[in-house]
Amino acid sequence: MVKAIVGANWGDEGKGKITDMLSKEADIIIRFQGGSNAGHTIINDYGKFALHLLPSGVFYGHTTSIIGNGVALNIPYLFNEIKSIMDRGVPAPKIMVSDRAQILMPYHILFDQYEEERLGGKSFGSTKSGIAPFYSDKYAKIGFQVSELFDDELLKEKISRVCQQKNVILKYLYKKPELDENELYETLVEYRKMVEPYVADVAAFLHQAIKDGKNILLEGQLGALKDPDFGIYPMVTSSSTLAAYGAIGAGIPPYEIKEVVTVVKAYSSAVGAGEFVSEIFGEEADELRRRGGDGGEYGATTGRPRRMGWFDAVATRYGCRMQGATTVALTVLDVLGYLDEIPVCVGYELNGEVIKDFPVTAKLAKCKPVYTVLKGWKTDIRGIKDYDQLPKECRDYIEFIEKEIGVKIGMVSNGPGRNDIILR
Repeated sequence: MVKAIVGANWGDEGKGKITDMLSKEADIIIRFQGGSNAGHTIINDYGKFALHLLPSGVFYGHTTSIIGNGVALNIPYLFNEIKSIMDRGVPAPKIMVSDRAQILMPYHILFDQYEEERLGGKSFGSTKSGIAPFYSDKYAKIGFQVSELFDDELLKEKISRVCQQKNVILKYLYKKPELDENELYETLVEYRKMVEPYVADVAAFLHQAIKDGKNILLEGQLGALKDPDFGIYPMVTSSSTLAAYGAIGAGIPPYEIKEVVTVVKAYSSAVGAGEFVSEIFGEEADELRRRGGDGGEYGATTGRPRRMGWFDAVATRYGCRMQGATTVALTVLDVLGYLDEIPVCVGYELNGEVIKDFPVTAKLAKCKPVYTVLKGWKTDIRGIKDYDQLPKECRDYIEFIEKEIGVKIGMVSNGPGRNDIILR
């Protein structure tokens, strides 16, 4: 059975913890898109970890962790990440890398930095991890597939072709040093040595695993509002963040995805630029940021302070719809325990009328939030395991959100630890 775990909003919803928790019952966990540009924070018996490329199931001995073909594979990053968890006492994880995954090249990171520099104030708020240049090259068909590392002749010919094009841009657009073909070849030979032990025909492996009735988790990065088609374009990522893409990014039939666990935060947060209707500022935002997440709301990859806001039912309902949510996991609910009143954004005011459907980005910029204010519960709810033991105001908040988004909330996370979860 295949289950996807994805985000409903701008990312940072707490997917890592939910994946880590559900990995207990899983045989295989797959990252199906994105790269090392976003992180999942996990707290378990080994300590606190921020994972970037590794799937969140690597802490269990019984699981196989897969880097799917849809991932932007930064090979040295993956290599170092495996080493860093093992250095902290985690047993060597079983890892497979798709032979069809494409390689994030060192020059992708440079191009990302140079372009943000060139755009100045009009930049996209990139994490500068090379993601946009990587996917541009993949779809322009000048990317390097893992399988190509093992064909020397092809590799040299391709490097020469790619350098020709890249060097014109480096020289004339960015006025930066040109790429050296031999140096690039040496780098890729190093990459080949690093990745060789893990490379496999992942699609064939998964085909058999599905036949054998294995439990498979697809782990998404970021959330629906960062999808290049359905998100707040152009302030989006460069790969599809939707559960449907999991079928492509892992190499399985779409009808095999039976459940979509969509992770929703009890308030809103976002890293990077882009429209954000329920955003709050000043002391109000600082307070929520300080109390939020575990150790505050700062990007797991970039360390950037996250932008904060109240729960946005319009954006979340849309995110759940685009993900095809079959159940919702509501996270960081415990954080809101300090508030007397909690606003929830239930509609957007656009040109004098209230809309309930999430609009395209150009209209989004003109939207103002319409709030319903709910009563806070003013108490610490960490440690509660049973839904009925939650304060009435807290249950009211959960049930209000559930009604607004139209999907059952099956899990409520009330703390950062692996077991801080209430199942409904």
